[in-house]
Amino acid sequence: MASQTVLGIIGGSGIYDFIALSNKQWRQVATPFGAASDELLFGDLDGQAVVFLPRHGRNHNLAPHEINYRANIDALKRSGVTDLISLSAVGSFRETISPGELVIVDQFVDRTYLRVGSFFGNGLVAHVSMAKPTCTRLGDVLQLAALNCSVPINRGGTYVVVEGPQFSTLAESNLYRLWGMSVIGMTNMPEAKLAREAEICYATVAMVTDYDCWHPDYGDVRVSEVLNILSESASKVSKVVTEAAPILNTRPDVCSYGCDRALDSALVTRIEAADSQTVADLDAVARRVLRQG
Repeated sequence: MASQTVLGIIGGSGIYDFIALSNKQWRQVATPFGAASDELLFGDLDGQAVVFLPRHGRNHNLAPHEINYRANIDALKRSGVTDLISLSAVGSFRETISPGELVIVDQFVDRTYLRVGSFFGNGLVAHVSMAKPTCTRLGDVLQLAALNCSVPINRGGTYVVVEGPQFSTLAESNLYRLWGMSVIGMTNMPEAKLAREAEICYATVAMVTDYDCWHPDYGDVRVSEVLNILSESASKVSKVVTEAAPILNTRPDVCSYGCDRALDSALVTRIEAADSQTVADLDAVARRVLRQG
Protein backbone atom coordinates (compact mmCIF):
# COMPACT_ATOMS: atom_id res chain seq x y z
CA MET A 1 0.00 0.00 0.00
CA ALA A 2 1.09 3.58 -0.65
CA SER A 3 -0.10 6.95 0.60
CA GLN A 4 0.31 10.54 -0.54
CA THR A 5 3.48 12.35 0.45
CA VAL A 6 3.65 15.93 1.66
CA LEU A 7 7.29 16.93 1.28
CA GLY A 8 8.70 19.38 3.79
CA ILE A 9 11.91 21.29 3.08
CA ILE A 10 13.80 23.30 5.68
CA GLY A 11 16.26 25.69 4.08
CA GLY A 12 19.24 26.95 6.04
CA SER A 13 21.80 29.68 5.41
CA GLY A 14 21.63 30.99 1.85
CA ILE A 15 18.75 28.66 0.92
CA TYR A 16 15.45 30.51 0.83
CA ASP A 17 12.80 30.47 -1.90
CA PHE A 18 15.16 28.67 -4.27
CA ILE A 19 13.02 25.92 -5.83
CA ALA A 20 10.62 26.69 -8.69
CA LEU A 21 7.33 25.85 -7.00
CA SER A 22 3.97 26.40 -8.68
CA ASN A 23 0.77 27.55 -6.93
CA LYS A 24 2.88 29.27 -4.27
CA GLN A 25 1.33 30.71 -1.15
CA TRP A 26 2.99 31.92 2.06
CA ARG A 27 0.93 31.10 5.15
CA GLN A 28 1.34 31.65 8.86
CA VAL A 29 0.87 28.43 10.86
CA ALA A 30 0.17 28.92 14.58
CA THR A 31 1.59 26.43 17.07
CA PRO A 32 1.26 25.87 20.85
CA PHE A 33 5.04 26.35 21.09
CA GLY A 34 5.16 29.91 19.79
CA ALA A 35 6.04 31.30 16.39
CA ALA A 36 7.89 29.36 13.71
CA SER A 37 10.89 30.98 12.05
CA ASP A 38 8.69 32.48 9.35
CA GLU A 39 5.56 31.84 7.36
CA LEU A 40 5.54 28.54 5.48
CA LEU A 41 5.56 28.44 1.69
CA PHE A 42 3.01 25.99 0.26
CA GLY A 43 3.26 24.90 -3.36
CA ASP A 44 3.66 22.11 -5.87
CA LEU A 45 6.80 20.68 -7.42
CA ASP A 46 6.19 18.44 -10.42
CA GLY A 47 2.91 17.23 -8.91
CA GLN A 48 4.35 16.81 -5.42
CA ALA A 49 2.88 18.88 -2.57
CA VAL A 50 5.69 20.84 -0.89
CA VAL A 51 5.89 22.92 2.29
CA PHE A 52 9.03 25.06 2.59
CA LEU A 53 10.27 26.74 5.77
CA PRO A 54 13.25 29.15 5.90
CA ARG A 55 15.01 28.05 9.09
CA HIS A 56 16.49 31.45 9.92
CA GLY A 57 13.59 33.48 8.48
CA ARG A 58 13.55 35.03 5.03
CA ASN A 59 15.67 37.94 6.28
CA HIS A 60 18.04 35.61 8.13
CA ASN A 61 17.30 37.34 11.43
CA LEU A 62 17.49 34.25 13.66
CA ALA A 63 20.80 32.87 14.92
CA PRO A 64 21.01 29.06 15.30
CA HIS A 65 20.49 29.20 19.07
CA GLU A 66 17.48 31.55 18.69
CA ILE A 67 15.46 29.28 16.37
CA ASN A 68 12.24 27.91 17.83
CA TYR A 69 12.82 24.34 16.69
CA ARG A 70 9.70 22.98 18.38
CA ALA A 71 7.47 25.53 16.65
CA ASN A 72 9.11 24.79 13.28
CA ILE A 73 8.55 21.03 13.46
CA ASP A 74 5.06 21.41 14.94
CA ALA A 75 4.08 23.83 12.14
CA LEU A 76 5.33 21.38 9.50
CA LYS A 77 3.46 18.50 11.15
CA ARG A 78 0.27 20.60 11.29
CA SER A 79 0.72 21.29 7.59
CA GLY A 80 0.60 17.58 6.83
CA VAL A 81 4.32 17.03 6.19
CA THR A 82 5.23 13.33 6.09
CA ASP A 83 8.78 13.49 4.73
CA LEU A 84 11.26 16.23 5.61
CA ILE A 85 14.48 17.20 3.84
CA SER A 86 16.73 19.47 5.89
CA LEU A 87 19.32 21.57 4.07
CA SER A 88 22.16 23.12 6.05
CA ALA A 89 25.62 24.63 5.65
CA VAL A 90 28.49 22.76 7.28
CA GLY A 91 32.25 22.69 7.62
CA SER A 92 34.21 19.59 6.70
CA PHE A 93 36.66 17.61 8.83
CA ARG A 94 37.84 15.41 5.97
CA GLU A 95 40.18 16.05 3.07
CA THR A 96 37.89 13.88 0.95
CA ILE A 97 34.84 16.10 1.55
CA SER A 98 35.66 19.44 -0.07
CA PRO A 99 33.94 22.83 0.00
CA GLY A 100 31.17 22.91 -2.58
CA GLU A 101 30.27 19.22 -2.10
CA LEU A 102 27.05 17.75 -0.70
CA VAL A 103 26.71 15.11 2.02
CA ILE A 104 23.71 12.94 2.90
CA VAL A 105 24.26 12.78 6.65
CA ASP A 106 23.20 9.65 8.57
CA GLN A 107 24.40 10.32 12.14
CA PHE A 108 24.59 13.23 14.59
CA VAL A 109 26.49 14.15 17.74
CA ASP A 110 24.59 16.80 19.68
CA ARG A 111 26.79 19.38 21.43
CA THR A 112 24.06 22.01 21.90
CA TYR A 113 23.04 23.07 25.40
CA LEU A 114 20.69 26.10 25.29
CA ARG A 115 17.85 24.61 23.24
CA VAL A 116 14.61 22.91 24.21
CA GLY A 117 15.16 19.44 22.79
CA SER A 118 11.85 17.64 23.23
CA PHE A 119 8.11 18.06 22.89
CA PHE A 120 7.66 15.80 25.90
CA GLY A 121 7.84 16.47 29.63
CA ASN A 122 5.44 18.62 31.67
CA GLY A 123 3.34 15.66 32.70
CA LEU A 124 3.77 13.42 29.65
CA VAL A 125 7.01 11.44 29.37
CA ALA A 126 8.29 9.77 26.20
CA HIS A 127 11.66 8.44 25.06
CA VAL A 128 12.11 7.90 21.31
CA SER A 129 14.98 5.93 19.80
CA MET A 130 17.61 8.02 18.02
CA ALA A 131 19.93 5.13 17.16
CA LYS A 132 19.34 5.79 13.46
CA PRO A 133 18.32 9.46 13.39
CA THR A 134 17.70 9.79 9.65
CA CYS A 135 15.40 7.91 7.31
CA THR A 136 17.28 5.48 5.07
CA ARG A 137 14.42 5.50 2.55
CA LEU A 138 14.76 9.28 2.09
CA GLY A 139 18.54 8.95 1.92
CA ASP A 140 18.23 6.35 -0.84
CA VAL A 141 15.93 8.62 -2.86
CA LEU A 142 18.24 11.62 -2.47
CA GLN A 143 21.23 9.55 -3.56
CA LEU A 144 19.33 8.27 -6.61
CA ALA A 145 18.15 11.78 -7.45
CA ALA A 146 21.71 13.12 -7.30
CA LEU A 147 22.88 10.32 -9.59
CA ASN A 148 20.04 10.99 -12.04
CA CYS A 149 20.94 14.68 -12.37
CA SER A 150 24.72 14.14 -12.28
CA VAL A 151 25.32 15.98 -9.00
CA PRO A 152 28.16 14.38 -7.01
CA ILE A 153 27.10 13.59 -3.46
CA ASN A 154 28.70 11.87 -0.47
CA ARG A 155 26.54 9.21 1.18
CA GLY A 156 26.93 8.87 4.93
CA GLY A 157 28.71 10.88 7.57
CA THR A 158 28.43 12.16 11.13
CA TYR A 159 27.38 15.76 11.71
CA VAL A 160 28.46 17.29 15.04
CA VAL A 161 26.03 20.05 15.99
CA VAL A 162 27.48 22.88 18.08
CA GLU A 163 25.67 25.68 19.87
CA GLY A 164 27.28 28.60 18.06
CA PRO A 165 26.86 31.27 16.92
CA GLN A 166 30.66 31.42 17.01
CA PHE A 167 32.74 29.13 14.83
CA SER A 168 35.06 26.55 16.44
CA THR A 169 38.34 27.13 18.18
CA LEU A 170 41.26 25.27 16.62
CA ALA A 171 41.36 22.96 19.66
CA GLU A 172 37.68 22.10 19.22
CA SER A 173 38.13 21.53 15.50
CA ASN A 174 41.02 19.14 16.11
CA LEU A 175 39.06 17.35 18.84
CA TYR A 176 36.08 16.72 16.56
CA ARG A 177 38.44 15.35 13.91
CA LEU A 178 39.90 12.93 16.50
CA TRP A 179 36.37 11.83 17.34
CA GLY A 180 35.84 10.87 13.71
CA MET A 181 33.26 13.53 12.86
CA SER A 182 32.62 14.23 9.18
CA VAL A 183 31.07 17.70 9.22
CA ILE A 184 30.14 20.45 11.68
CA GLY A 185 27.16 22.80 11.80
CA MET A 186 24.82 24.59 14.18
CA THR A 187 21.25 23.72 13.21
CA ASN A 188 20.30 20.06 12.84
CA MET A 189 19.85 19.43 16.55
CA PRO A 190 17.37 19.36 18.16
CA GLU A 191 15.65 19.53 14.77
CA ALA A 192 16.28 15.84 13.99
CA LYS A 193 15.18 14.75 17.47
CA LEU A 194 11.95 16.72 17.24
CA ALA A 195 11.20 15.36 13.76
CA ARG A 196 11.54 11.84 15.17
CA GLU A 197 9.21 12.67 18.09
CA ALA A 198 6.73 14.07 15.56
CA GLU A 199 7.01 10.83 13.55
CA ILE A 200 8.23 12.65 10.42
CA CYS A 201 10.73 10.88 8.16
CA TYR A 202 13.83 13.10 8.17
CA ALA A 203 16.98 13.41 6.07
CA THR A 204 19.76 15.99 5.87
CA VAL A 205 21.60 17.22 2.81
CA ALA A 206 24.61 19.12 4.15
CA MET A 207 26.33 21.69 1.94
CA VAL A 208 30.04 21.91 2.67
CA THR A 209 31.31 25.50 2.70
CA ASP A 210 34.73 25.28 4.39
CA TYR A 211 37.21 23.13 6.33
CA ASP A 212 36.27 24.67 9.70
CA CYS A 213 39.65 25.95 10.97
CA TRP A 214 41.77 22.78 11.15
CA HIS A 215 43.17 22.65 7.61
CA PRO A 216 46.70 24.13 7.39
CA ASP A 217 46.25 25.16 3.76
CA TYR A 218 43.05 27.13 4.30
CA GLY A 219 42.28 30.19 6.41
CA ASP A 220 39.74 30.57 9.18
CA VAL A 221 36.03 30.45 8.33
CA ARG A 222 34.71 33.73 6.91
CA VAL A 223 31.03 34.48 6.40
CA SER A 224 31.57 36.12 3.00
CA GLU A 225 33.32 33.02 1.66
CA VAL A 226 30.64 30.73 3.14
CA LEU A 227 27.87 32.71 1.40
CA ASN A 228 29.72 32.63 -1.93
CA ILE A 229 29.98 28.84 -1.83
CA LEU A 230 26.37 28.52 -0.67
CA SER A 231 25.15 30.45 -3.69
CA GLU A 232 26.84 27.85 -5.89
CA SER A 233 25.55 24.94 -3.78
CA ALA A 234 21.95 26.18 -3.96
CA SER A 235 21.67 25.24 -7.64
CA LYS A 236 23.00 21.73 -6.93
CA VAL A 237 20.60 21.20 -4.06
CA SER A 238 17.72 22.55 -6.13
CA LYS A 239 18.46 20.00 -8.86
CA VAL A 240 18.59 17.13 -6.36
CA VAL A 241 15.38 18.08 -4.56
CA THR A 242 13.53 18.72 -7.84
CA GLU A 243 14.61 15.30 -9.11
CA ALA A 244 13.67 13.61 -5.81
CA ALA A 245 10.20 15.14 -5.53
CA PRO A 246 8.36 12.96 -8.09
CA ILE A 247 10.14 9.84 -6.78
CA LEU A 248 8.78 10.66 -3.33
CA ASN A 249 5.27 11.35 -4.62
CA THR A 250 3.94 8.19 -3.01
CA ARG A 251 5.22 6.58 0.14
CA PRO A 252 4.52 3.31 1.96
CA ASP A 253 1.65 3.51 4.45
CA VAL A 254 4.20 2.58 7.10
CA CYS A 255 7.85 3.58 6.73
CA SER A 256 9.91 0.40 6.68
CA TYR A 257 12.49 2.11 8.91
CA GLY A 258 9.97 2.95 11.63
CA CYS A 259 10.31 6.75 11.52
CA ASP A 260 6.55 7.31 11.38
CA ARG A 261 5.89 4.87 14.23
CA ALA A 262 8.52 6.20 16.63
CA LEU A 263 5.99 6.78 19.42
CA ASP A 264 4.62 3.23 19.42
CA SER A 265 6.92 2.18 22.26
CA ALA A 266 8.04 5.61 23.47
CA LEU A 267 5.27 6.83 25.78
CA VAL A 268 5.86 6.12 29.46
CA THR A 269 3.01 8.08 31.03
CA ARG A 270 -0.48 6.65 30.64
CA ILE A 271 -2.41 9.08 28.47
CA GLU A 272 -5.34 9.24 30.89
CA ALA A 273 -2.89 10.25 33.64
CA ALA A 274 -1.01 12.82 31.55
CA ASP A 275 -1.24 16.58 32.01
CA SER A 276 -4.25 17.72 29.98
CA GLN A 277 -2.60 20.90 28.66
CA THR A 278 0.45 18.96 27.46
CA VAL A 279 -1.82 16.48 25.70
CA ALA A 280 -3.66 19.38 24.06
CA ASP A 281 -0.38 20.98 22.93
CA LEU A 282 0.68 17.69 21.31
CA ASP A 283 -2.49 17.39 19.23
CA ALA A 284 -0.42 17.56 16.02
CA VAL A 285 2.90 16.04 17.05
CA ALA A 286 1.47 12.94 18.76
CA ARG A 287 -2.08 12.82 17.42
CA ARG A 288 -1.74 9.25 16.17
CA VAL A 289 -0.98 7.73 19.58
CA LEU A 290 -2.95 10.19 21.70
CA ARG A 291 -6.13 9.40 19.82
CA GLN A 292 -5.68 5.76 20.75
CA GLY A 293 -5.73 6.62 24.44
